[in-house]
Amino acid sequence: MAERPGTGPAGHVDQQALDEVVTATSELIRIDTTNRGHGEGGERLAAEYVAERLADAGIEPTLLEKTPGRTNVVARIPGTDPSADALLLHGHLDVVPADPSEWTVHPFSGEVRDGVVWGRGAIDMKNADAMMLTVARAWARAGVRPPRDIVLAFTADEEDSAEFGSDYLADRHAELFEGCTEGISESGAFTFHAGGGLRIYPVAAGERGTAWLKLTAHGRAGHGSKVNKENAVSRLAAAVHRIGEHEWPLRLTPTVRAALDRLAELHELPPLSEGATAEEVDALLTKLGPAASLVAPTVRNSANPTMLNAGYKVNVVPGTAEARVDGRMLPGGEEEFHATLDRLTGPDVEWEFQHREIPLQAPVDSPLFGAMREALEHFDPGAHVVPYCMSGGTDAKQFSRLGIVGYGFSPLRLPEGFDYQAMFHGVDERVPVDALHFGVHVLDRTLLGSGG
Repeated sequence: MAERPGTGPAGHVDQQALDEVVTATSELIRIDTTNRGHGEGGERLAAEYVAERLADAGIEPTLLEKTPGRTNVVARIPGTDPSADALLLHGHLDVVPADPSEWTVHPFSGEVRDGVVWGRGAIDMKNADAMMLTVARAWARAGVRPPRDIVLAFTADEEDSAEFGSDYLADRHAELFEGCTEGISESGAFTFHAGGGLRIYPVAAGERGTAWLKLTAHGRAGHGSKVNKENAVSRLAAAVHRIGEHEWPLRLTPTVRAALDRLAELHELPPLSEGATAEEVDALLTKLGPAASLVAPTVRNSANPTMLNAGYKVNVVPGTAEARVDGRMLPGGEEEFHATLDRLTGPDVEWEFQHREIPLQAPVDSPLFGAMREALEHFDPGAHVVPYCMSGGTDAKQFSRLGIVGYGFSPLRLPEGFDYQAMFHGVDERVPVDALHFGVHVLDRTLLGSGG
C-alpha cells in the first residue's frame, strides 16, 4: 500500500508483515477457542501460538492462568522515552460458538478464498490479534522502538464474564500494566459506507455499562386446573412485558453528542440545539440514513428480556419463575436504570445483577485520538473519523479499574456492501485480505505517532 505524502512517522510494514497478518489470522482461526460460557472454554493453544511468535521476535511473553487452559499472554515493548505514559494494546483470544452446518466454509478452517479470510474470529477478533502480533514482529525486524512503552495483552474469556481473562489480570497482575494510562482494542475504525461515497470511520470513545439481570417471580404453587391469582408465571410475564415495552428517556453523553454533531455536519444538516430534546434527536436520526445505526443504540439506556425459565409440568402452577434480561447503562444513567427496574418489576418480582460492569467514556480531543484520526486519513484520504459509543462492552471495562482509558480501534478498510456489524457472532464471519493490510499500516503509524 503506497503512502501519500505528509508528515508523521515512517511506516515499517514490509511485505513479510503483509503476508504474516493474513497467515496469523488464518492460523489463529484454526485454533478452536470457543467460549461456551459458565467456565467452559480453552485459549491455551492460541496463547501458546502468540507467545511463540512474540518470543521469536525477541519479545518476552508471560503466560498467566486463573484456571488451567484459560490462558492469557502479556508482554511489554519498551519505548524510547521511559518517562512517558505506557499504552495498552489488547485483544481477546476466545470466540463465540459456531455451527459448521450453517456456514459456507467450516468456521474453524481459516480458509483464504478469493482474497477473503473466513472463519469464526475473522472480525471478532483474531484479525486484530494478528495485527498486534504482526506490527510487533515488524518493529523487531526493523529495530524500531515506539515512543512509549507498549503493553500487549491477549486475553481469555472476553466473550463471557472476563473472569478468567481481563478481570483476573486487572485484579491479580496489575503490576504488568504499570504506567498504562490509555488502551486500544476492538470494535472501531472500520469503514462505514453512509451512501453517496461518504466513508465514515467510527472510533469508539465510550461503552455502555453491562447489566445482566436475573428476575425471580414468587407466587403460590398449586394445581393447574384451579384459579390462582398468585401465579408466578403470570407475574413474571407481566414484568417481562413491561420491561420489553418500556421507552427509555433520552440521555446524551459527551461522546454521543460529539458523534451526532459530526454526523450532522457530514450530512450537511443543522446541528442539534444545546439542550436538544428527544424529539430533536430522533428527528436527526431519521435524516442520517444508514449512519443513524452508529448512534441510535446509545442515546438511551436499554433492557432486553432474553431468557425465560418456569415450571416442570403443564398441570402444575410453579411457586417461582425466572427470567434473564440484558441491560445496558450509559455513563451517568445507573440511578435511572435502578429506579426504572424497580418500578417495572413491581412488588412480586425481584431482580438482581448476574454480571455488572461500569459504563466508560474517553476524551475525543486526546493526542491518542488525534493520532488514530491522522493515521486513518493518511491511508484513506477520503476517511471521515467520527467518535462513537459502543452499545455493548469489551475488556476495556476491566482494565479501566487500573486507570486505563479505553478506545475501540481495530482499523479495517472495507468495501461497500460488507456488513461489518453483522459479522460479530454471525454466520460466515470473514475479513478481506486488503482490509488486514490496511489495518497493519494504520496500526503501525498510530502507535509510532502516539507519544505519552
